[in-house]
Amino acid sequence: MLKKERYKLFVSHFSVKQPDAETELHYNNPFQLLVAVILSAQCTDKRINQVTPALFQRFPDAKALADVTPDIVFDYIRSVSYPNNKAKHLVGMAKILLNDFNNVVPSDVDDLQKMPGVGRKTANVIASVIYNAPAMAVDTHVFRVANRIGLTTGKTPLAVEKDLVKNLPEETIHVAHHWLILHGRYVCLARSPKCSICEITSFCKYYQNKNKITKIFSDLEPTAKK
Repeated sequence: MLKKERYKLFVSHFSVKQPDAETELHYNNPFQLLVAVILSAQCTDKRINQVTPALFQRFPDAKALADVTPDIVFDYIRSVSYPNNKAKHLVGMAKILLNDFNNVVPSDVDDLQKMPGVGRKTANVIASVIYNAPAMAVDTHVFRVANRIGLTTGKTPLAVEKDLVKNLPEETIHVAHHWLILHGRYVCLARSPKCSICEITSFCKYYQNKNKITKIFSDLEPTAKK
C-alpha cells in the first residue's frame, strides 16, 4: 500500500470516528492549558487533572503565579514527575508571559519556546489546541503509532513531525495529533497493542507485517513436525 493511500484511509476513518477529538487535559483558558501541558511532561494526563484544580484555584492567572517562589508552587505539584524543576518552570513562564507577552499566550511556536518548560512539543500542543494551527506535537504515543501504522518511518520526533505535517491535509493536522494520541493511549499500546479490537488493521503496516510473520511460521510448522 502506498503511503498516500494509507494517509487517505487514516484521515477518512478518524474523521468519521473521532471528528472532535481533543486533549484530555482539563483547562478553562490558554494560560491553564499552558500550565497543564508543562506539568504533563513525562506524566499522565490523569495525574495532572488531579493536581490542577487546587493549583488553578490558588494561581488563577500568570500574575498570581509570578508573584510566588517555586517552593510554594512545589507544594501543589509534589505528586507529578520532576516537581522541583516544573515549579521553577511555571514561575519563570508566568514572569515571561507577563513581561514579554503582555499576559497573552502567544500563538507562534518560536515565541512559545522562549518560556521555561516549553519545548517544541509543548509549543506545538498550545498552537494546535488553542489556535488550531497546523502544528503537530509528537509525544511517545504519536511517535509510536505513526510509525506502526506506516504514516512515517521517522527516527526522531522532529522527523515524524515533518512527515506528518507534509502529508496530512492542513485542516486536519491539529486534530490528527489527538487521533494518534488517543489511539496510542487506548488501543495501540506500547507493549501489547490491542490489534483484536483495532478498527484500522486493514491499513496498519504493523498489523500486516505481524500477520505475514505469523503465516510464515504457520506454513513452516508442518515441515518442522516431519
